[in-house]
Amino acid sequence: MPGEPHGTATAAASGAPSPLQSAAEAVGVTLSSPQLALFKRFRDVLLEWNARVNLTAIRDPAEMEVKHFADCLACLKADLPEQARLLDVGSGAGLPGIALAIARPDLHVTLLEATAKKAAFLRHASTTLGLSLSVAAQRAEEHGEREAYGVVVARAVAALPALLELTLPFCATGGRVLAMKKGAGVATEIAQSRVALRLLGGQLEPPLSYELAGEPRQILVIRKVRPTPAEYPRRPGLPAKRPLGS
Repeated sequence: MPGEPHGTATAAASGAPSPLQSAAEAVGVTLSSPQLALFKRFRDVLLEWNARVNLTAIRDPAEMEVKHFADCLACLKADLPEQARLLDVGSGAGLPGIALAIARPDLHVTLLEATAKKAAFLRHASTTLGLSLSVAAQRAEEHGEREAYGVVVARAVAALPALLELTLPFCATGGRVLAMKKGAGVATEIAQSRVALRLLGGQLEPPLSYELAGEPRQILVIRKVRPTPAEYPRRPGLPAKRPLGS
């Protein structure tokens, strides 16, 4: 197929699983043929837009399938409720929100992204893929749907103390925040988040650990145990500049 990466074409011709299919199965997710086709279209649109809008540093198609798409699918380890309302904070390239919408079309997904060009990409990608998504082009501090989502996800947005203030206010009591993390320093972030958890009504649950491309990763799971006071999140920029408990 013209324009298709050689490795993907060879895998398809031989009947071998694609990099995404193998990596998804490694994190416990089985994708149907139509879902794999949607991910391929998502990959192609992302590569096309990435040439003019800085969406991701990963430009190799196979690497994108593994380190972005399969990584996002690891959120499904959390057994997301059927028909859940899901908010992706700082969605950027639609990761993990678009990936989760492809894998779980029952979810009601909202992508929250403040950068206008990235929000434009999210709208274009959602339309191109035929996904029923909402895109909110605003900062998290300005998002008005408090306590409205059963699941709030965030990937590579901020250190945990600031991230909690940008996610927990929008999570319904009893719902969960999934914070995707990798690399060293996670234990330090958790230790620095005790004040934020107490003030914002969150409680840490056991993390979801997995390995991808030989690299250990984890999803921090925060249960919303009581409503967040109305003064949070604070005005734009303040959660990152002055994290709670700093």
